[in-house]
Amino acid sequence: MSTRSPKVLILLATYNGADFLQQQLDSIRAQTHEQWELLASDDGSTDETRELLARFAASVPQSVVVLEGPKKGFWRNFVSLVRSEAADADLYAFCDQDDIWFHDKLARAVAWFETQADVAPALYFSRTELIGSDGATRGYSPEFVRPPTFQNALVQNIGGGNTMVFNRRARLFLRATPQGARIVSHDWWAYQLVTGVGGTAHYDPKPSLQYRQHGQNLVGGNRGFKSRLLRIQAFAGGQVAAWSEVNLSFLHAMRELLLPESVIVLDRFARARNGSAPMRLWQLWKSGVYRQTTLENIGLYLGALFRKL
Repeated sequence: MSTRSPKVLILLATYNGADFLQQQLDSIRAQTHEQWELLASDDGSTDETRELLARFAASVPQSVVVLEGPKKGFWRNFVSLVRSEAADADLYAFCDQDDIWFHDKLARAVAWFETQADVAPALYFSRTELIGSDGATRGYSPEFVRPPTFQNALVQNIGGGNTMVFNRRARLFLRATPQGARIVSHDWWAYQLVTGVGGTAHYDPKPSLQYRQHGQNLVGGNRGFKSRLLRIQAFAGGQVAAWSEVNLSFLHAMRELLLPESVIVLDRFARARNGSAPMRLWQLWKSGVYRQTTLENIGLYLGALFRKL
């Protein structure tokens, strides 16, 4: 990257977040990397969210801009921020409204990006500390050990959107997603597309924020018996197969931008969802896709066997 300090544009999606938003804004204010600006998209809040954003904007020297969101759900709100003409920076950081960033969150991401070439798409994400609505620590998200690749991204999202930072080149590919495309979530979309086009994804095992777990969370912490049970239910109930259908649809629409080897993986995984049972298992193995643990990979092959991928 250039010798000047990179500007990070924080992409904050809000909707009725007044209960916890102030703590998140305070943690943004406390960042040791001060070259940031905030672009928020509010999805029609009826509480004090907009007032909190206005007071924050008046209290910091950095630029704070608030846009009207599309009012079509959380992932569309984040996608609208990525697409926004108002978004112009060296790096971009997704931001949830109810977390608490560690003071060095941006600095650590910037330090990694400074080791990367600007010409290639790059994506950073990290582990998280889990907290309850009262702020008490509830442990940590799983520590992943297998590398973040397209073969992993096809069947598992290990990148928490609230920790994600990506560069200009990655944003160009994300903006190239067809307007009408459906995705499962903004973070899985970023992980799949950046790795699929040959970009670098970096997983930082050191937590960068406190991820609040409460009744209004749309996505959980991905750990513990309850999370494992929910994943089993998602397989058995066809939810995983539905997610795969959505992911394959948008990736097929962008196959001309994918690396040739990514297209081969994509097509083999698609064939692993159809045909005879031996052929499904063979195509899954040939695709090289994987999840992070042995038990999860056993589940992956059972999913192929019983047409649940």
